[in-house]
Amino acid sequence: MTLEIRNDLGSIDIAIDVIANIAGNAVVESYGVVGMASKHQVRDGFAELLGKENYARGVIIENNEGNLDVDLYIIVGYGIKISEVATNVQSTVKYNLEKTLGLNINAVNIYVQGVRIINSED
Repeated sequence: MTLEIRNDLGSIDIAIDVIANIAGNAVVESYGVVGMASKHQVRDGFAELLGKENYARGVIIENNEGNLDVDLYIIVGYGIKISEVATNVQSTVKYNLEKTLGLNINAVNIYVQGVRIINSED
């Protein structure tokens, strides 16, 4: 599935997986996020951490007449305020998608699927 953008020079097709990977990379770079979780918990296991190559499995993109709704399934670090992490992720993902792709982002919805202890390696 692709998202089509039209301009004076023609059209650009962007795969939804590309958008999902950009969003996933922005999520895991955010403070307080341990990783992405699968959006299909029943099939994939309870709050399984996804590897870098699978970030798209933790992201759902919906196109509503040129405005995107982004659903993100994340795992946060234990002891960190979840509301602050979620707000930070929302603004980071929205900024990155708008800056990188020039898309209109209608909503960024966060679904916290688990809490994990953050390993501190000295």
